[in-house]
Amino acid sequence: MSEPILALSGLTRRFSTGGGFLRPARSMTAVRGVDLQVARGDIVGVVGESGCGKSTLARLAMRLLEPSDGTIRFEGQDVTHLGGRALKSLRKKLQMVFQDPYSSLDPRYTVRDCIEEPFRALGEPVPPGRVEDLLDQVGLPRSFAESYPHQMSGGQRQRVGIARALAYAPDFVVLDEPTASLDVSIQAQIIALLQDLHRQRDLTYLFISHDLGLVRYFCSRIVVMYLGSVVEVMEDPHAAPRHPYTRALMESSFVPDPEARATIVPLEGEIPSPFALPQGCPFAPRCPRVQDRCRSELPQPTATTIGRVSCFNPIEA
Repeated sequence: MSEPILALSGLTRRFSTGGGFLRPARSMTAVRGVDLQVARGDIVGVVGESGCGKSTLARLAMRLLEPSDGTIRFEGQDVTHLGGRALKSLRKKLQMVFQDPYSSLDPRYTVRDCIEEPFRALGEPVPPGRVEDLLDQVGLPRSFAESYPHQMSGGQRQRVGIARALAYAPDFVVLDEPTASLDVSIQAQIIALLQDLHRQRDLTYLFISHDLGLVRYFCSRIVVMYLGSVVEVMEDPHAAPRHPYTRALMESSFVPDPEARATIVPLEGEIPSPFALPQGCPFAPRCPRVQDRCRSELPQPTATTIGRVSCFNPIEA
């Protein structure tokens, strides 16, 4: 395997809450010891329940948040603590499409202003015709350049967000649930657009989502997170999972064919607080395959036939 375009090693992010009268300060771990490599041209999906650390991981990879521990390497360069002009230069290669297509666009800006914003932020001139070319690429009429976000639909606003992310022709794009706030029919259009752009531009995607069915369709690899930790990496999105939590996620996904629907066995127990993570496996309090060892030791990633899994008692292939 060639050198990955993005490599995360031991990536950890902790957040602290200020104390008050008779209330001590506390610290929560949003991302814990994540190791992940993304090959150039790959589409890697990151899935998990709300609050599992998916979006925090995306912002760490984008250098929008500073990691508490660990390293981030992009194209072989350590960018963990990059700053100043070097960080600005990185922004040209590494861009992000946010979940909410309305709040991520300035309502006082026209579409032209929104797409030109990356150039202004870096103090560089906008190439002639660049806005119009980008609108063509994302399937919007050129006349939309003078429109405001409130005059457009959610799908059109998200296309503007994609155009803005492509302004500098990046190599790597983080997609933070880009279809979550859109209707199903519009979701399909945005996914088709992202697929076309991936082929035409040889882009690399890190796709954050809670929709496992969409991730299995769109992505070539799947990373499953639980309480800030990566519990399984699946090199084949359609293979049978080895981690009990991944299986529970897949069984809970909606299947249109009534004959193909599986019986959902709900997970028992409560999700541990991120302010007080268990000493052992974070999934142990809810796991149907839990062993005594799981409650005292943190499982390390182990290679499987489809990737790697962090589990002492994985499901047999």
